[in-house]
Amino acid sequence: MTRTIVAIYEGGVLKPLESLDGIAEHAHVRVTVEGMTASPNPLIDCVGILPDEDADELRRIIADEFNHARPGQ
Repeated sequence: MTRTIVAIYEGGVLKPLESLDGIAEHAHVRVTVEGMTASPNPLIDCVGILPDEDADELRRIIADEFNHARPGQ
């Protein structure tokens, strides 16, 4: 069984923030720790993944759609 859960680290112990149903008491498990620091902007991880030409085209499409949804504004 593989599950991803959120836990908090307190007093040297990882404490799950949800029930661990299906895992027996004293069972050995493998834990991978990934920090959950918030990005200043939720899209920051997307920056730089598109070539400039594609990004420009997407900006034009979004602007056109916005203008169709809210004409004259």
